[in-house]
Amino acid sequence: MFAHLIIKARQRLLMLSGTDFAYICLPVTTMYLQWLYQQSDAFMLALAGYMGQLTSHPPSHKLLNANFCLISKPKRSDQPLKALTVFTDGSGKSHKSVILWWDNQCERWNSDIKTVPGSPQIVELAAVVRVFQKWSTPINIITDSAYVAGIVERAEASILRNILHSDLFVLLQELIFLLDSRPYPYFVMHVRSHTSLPGFIAEGNRRADLLTLPVQVLPDRVAQARLSHSFFHQNAGGLKRQFGLTSQQASNIIAVCPDCQRHSFPSIAGGVNPRGLQSLQLWQTDVTHCPEFGKLKYVHSSIDTFSGALFASCHTGEKARDVRKHLMRAFATLGISSQIKTDNGPAYTSTVTKAFFDSWGVTHTTGIPHSPMGQSLIERSHQSLKRLLQQQKGGVGTATPEERLQKALYVFNFLNCSLLDNNPPIVRHFNMNASLEARVKAPVLVRDPETGKVLGPYPLITWGRGYACVSTERGPRWIPAKNVCPFREPLPQPSGEDSDHPPDHPSEQQIGEPPEKSQDNMN
Repeated sequence: MFAHLIIKARQRLLMLSGTDFAYICLPVTTMYLQWLYQQSDAFMLALAGYMGQLTSHPPSHKLLNANFCLISKPKRSDQPLKALTVFTDGSGKSHKSVILWWDNQCERWNSDIKTVPGSPQIVELAAVVRVFQKWSTPINIITDSAYVAGIVERAEASILRNILHSDLFVLLQELIFLLDSRPYPYFVMHVRSHTSLPGFIAEGNRRADLLTLPVQVLPDRVAQARLSHSFFHQNAGGLKRQFGLTSQQASNIIAVCPDCQRHSFPSIAGGVNPRGLQSLQLWQTDVTHCPEFGKLKYVHSSIDTFSGALFASCHTGEKARDVRKHLMRAFATLGISSQIKTDNGPAYTSTVTKAFFDSWGVTHTTGIPHSPMGQSLIERSHQSLKRLLQQQKGGVGTATPEERLQKALYVFNFLNCSLLDNNPPIVRHFNMNASLEARVKAPVLVRDPETGKVLGPYPLITWGRGYACVSTERGPRWIPAKNVCPFREPLPQPSGEDSDHPPDHPSEQQIGEPPEKSQDNMN
């Protein structure tokens, strides 16, 4: 190797000046230099005709003894700079090459987005090249691509060989040229994408990642409703209200749902029991069993008989302490009801539960012993809740019983609504102006179930399925619908005619008839 270097140096000097070296210093010891004289023919040929001095000791001049490095100081900094911070990102799906930075003067985020064909690595490398083209001042570059960060760290003062990928070759060639001709330092850092960490770095990287997303056109309302129903399985009334569909379109979506075909869809129509005339007036509370919940199979539920708002919670038992826990959560969610109706179970009739109701100022009533008919509203809600749990079972994955129950309650309270009432139960529940007593009252006649006498006319408050509520002198009273009929004012008698004609007034036989024909007139 020494011989080759000596030959090249002597040839170059003879070409430039026509003279030979006067002094050649080799970085070897004297013993090794003597060994080269004796054993190396190439070394002797390299020194053929040399008349100068050959030694292993360099001259004592300070310039020749100083450390000299031909490689310039790298411009890449190992520490972040007090300079502008630029975030880069790219997407192979949308082919968006994104540059994002914070403008301190305008106090806002600025971006530069271009479309670059190729793989995600090519797109992100193109973004970094554009950064060096745009800024020659000190700069910090943040990228979420380890590939691009590694290339930028090693590209300075490197030699590029020819590669087959033409786009990559052009980008690397441009990057090396920009780094070698750059006058100011730069700092490159790789960060992990899709993190929820706080701070400026994570926020900028998240914003840059959002800018790479492809622009998607929202599907039409029917397609949106179909996607929503595949996740929530709300009823036709909820789809009609949320997406502005017709009744036929909403029914068609439910008809083609495979999960809803195995279970009849839950309805939130009112039962035959007397209900409250406003929110938080009367609740029905009961417990049902969901064996698929395991130890939490005891599902306690309470429904507001006016609004239909339902609250349910799963517990490990159905004792008095579980009833208290459930009602405490229900009070915190829906409010405190004035009256709660339950069955005659031991958990509801115990002294502990009675003391709990007294402390909260709640009136507690029970239904007919061993008969579920007095709790038809809550029993109906149990069926609806279980059907929703079965319909949503396909998309729950590893959800816990509490998560499954809360999802079903969200659909029941916030999404489902009847085709007649466009408001879901939770809206009716918290609407302070909602009250049946505030509606237009039609006069009706009623037959007292106890005495058989025809009473009235009384203002009609509401007409349920099998029951009606009228306003009497003693307050609202619930009467079977078959004992109610509309009241008609008697027609005025013409002058000069016999007044013995019977007035246009319903007879007792008319009151006893089924009121289906009269119901249409009142509605």
